[in-house]
Amino acid sequence: MRSQTYVIFAIIFVIIVAVFAVTNVDVVEVNYLFWSGESPLILVILFSVLMGGIITAAAGVVRMFRLQREIRLLKTENEEMSNLLKKHGLADQFPLHTNGNGKRNEADGKNQSTK
Repeated sequence: MRSQTYVIFAIIFVIIVAVFAVTNVDVVEVNYLFWSGESPLILVILFSVLMGGIITAAAGVVRMFRLQREIRLLKTENEEMSNLLKKHGLADQFPLHTNGNGKRNEADGKNQSTK
C-alpha cells in the first residue's frame, strides 16, 4: 500500500510540473556562474526538476548502501555472538527465535513462529 501511495503522489507531481512547465514557455535569461544565456522557461523548469530528482535519488542510494552495510555487519556480529554462546554452552539459556520464515529474531525475545 505504501508503494502505491508513492506512485500516485509521483504521478500527481509529474502532472503538476508538466502543466506548470507548459504554461511557462517564455524565453528567459539564465545567469550561470561565469556567463549568461537565454533559454525557454519550460526547459529551465524541467531541467531543474530533473536535477532535483537525480540528486534526491543519489542521496537515497547512498543511504540505502550504508544501511545494507550496517545490516550485514550486525548480522555478522550476531552470528559471532551466537557461536560464542554455543561454544560456552549457554545457547540453551539464550534460545534463538525465528520470525516465522526460519530466520532468527532475537530482538524481542519472543518466538513469533507460534503466533
